[in-house]
Amino acid sequence: MITISAFRWVPPFAQGQVRDLRVRWALEEAGLPYRTRLLEQGDQDKPDYRALQPFGQVPILEEDGRVLFESGAIVLHIGERTENLLPKDAGARARAMQWLIAALNSIEPHIMNVAVLGLFYADQEWAKLRRPSAVEFARHRLSCLAKALGDKPHLDGERFTAGDLMMTTVLRILPELVVEPRLVAYVERCTARPAFKRALDAQLSDFRAAA
Repeated sequence: MITISAFRWVPPFAQGQVRDLRVRWALEEAGLPYRTRLLEQGDQDKPDYRALQPFGQVPILEEDGRVLFESGAIVLHIGERTENLLPKDAGARARAMQWLIAALNSIEPHIMNVAVLGLFYADQEWAKLRRPSAVEFARHRLSCLAKALGDKPHLDGERFTAGDLMMTTVLRILPELVVEPRLVAYVERCTARPAFKRALDAQLSDFRAAA
């Protein structure tokens, strides 16, 4: 049985955003059962967990004595088991991985930059000065993404892949930045998938149980 780590509880602003959601979604798309290893506050800093995840983050995936961390790596690992996430065709497969990495490298850092400024430093003068340029650059990257998406339903055309899964979770981080109609519709289309709804409900159910 696959086990993934997740936090038992996080503040309301983070609920539905913690990165184990990405792995839950991938497992739901792949039709693979899993269970959760729920961490209490501070468990992520204990030596036994740090031995598995050196940065103290979630999720990790454990299966048959193997451990993997980093959500992108885990989603790709799960994708190896199903064409629902990684197509068999070599070119399409490479493009799916390309978009997953683009989500993590070219889009997420800039969205997170804006999110962190607003969540943790909003009352500090340096953050007030930095935020407009951070927002401008993030929106520039999102404009580039919208142009690449064009009128396609998904990033590589008709087919949903691991690249769409990761990009959607990144775009959900700060919805107020994602105002371009094509991207808004894209996120709505991807999050309407039954597998996403099951994954989100599973994460939120854990938080509700701990409340």
